[in-house]
Amino acid sequence: MTLSYLRTMIRDIQDDILQNAADKKVTAAIVTNENGVVAGTDCAVQEAQRLDLTVQTVISEGSRVTTGDHIIRFCGNPKQVVMAEDILIGLIAKPSGIATAASRFIEKAGKRLNIVSGGWKKMPPTEKDMIRCAIAAGGASFRISREPFLYLDKNYTAILGGIRETLAAVAHLRGFVKVIQLKGRYGDIAAEAMEAVTFGADILFIDTGFPDDVVKVSRELIESGTRSRVRIAFGGGITLDGMDALTRLDIDIIDIGRQIVDAPLLDIRLEVLNVE
Repeated sequence: MTLSYLRTMIRDIQDDILQNAADKKVTAAIVTNENGVVAGTDCAVQEAQRLDLTVQTVISEGSRVTTGDHIIRFCGNPKQVVMAEDILIGLIAKPSGIATAASRFIEKAGKRLNIVSGGWKKMPPTEKDMIRCAIAAGGASFRISREPFLYLDKNYTAILGGIRETLAAVAHLRGFVKVIQLKGRYGDIAAEAMEAVTFGADILFIDTGFPDDVVKVSRELIESGTRSRVRIAFGGGITLDGMDALTRLDIDIIDIGRQIVDAPLLDIRLEVLNVE
């Protein structure tokens, strides 16, 4: 049984079920069952219009909602509303879950730290735009720098032969922030950091998941008088519960991956409000 055949069969069954109510006008809303931050409403409005629904109200991207709030309210015939339940909820629930998770990490981080989520790169290409928009709706950034940057990860350093060699390979590229991923694979993490600073890194991404590595790097940079020349980013298995300890460390940027990108759906439902 093909997917297209299954969809046609479902539409036919819906027609049979709703045949005695086909001329009615139904007003419905997508309602939230929990507090959170909304994303995906722009796409939901576009899809609602494609279904010939009349959108009455909609909450804008990045808005906070509480239990019982109407995210989007619309009206149409019974079949349109039934189809909306199948389509619109899926356009809002996952992005809103991501936005909500991003917002919670930002609240924990306070004003000093910049929360970034680069985990979207690991997701299917068809979902990347949605995830990036959801991260932004939650108030976080999906890039480690707002300026043009070069991200020199562990694969570059492996191919080019090390930290020094990797930074030397891009030294001629002006106008880019140079971000280098440090994993402690070429010796002590603090020594890696000093080598990176010496050869022109602008952001040191300590991607080990061990807070003690931040302490080591920070101490070395301060003692050498080079701390002001770079920003320190940290990532690796960070959870919301672990944020309090990280806020006390010498970090400028925290990169949250799966805890944001793979956040649970925001619990929402479609509710029929009125039938005429």
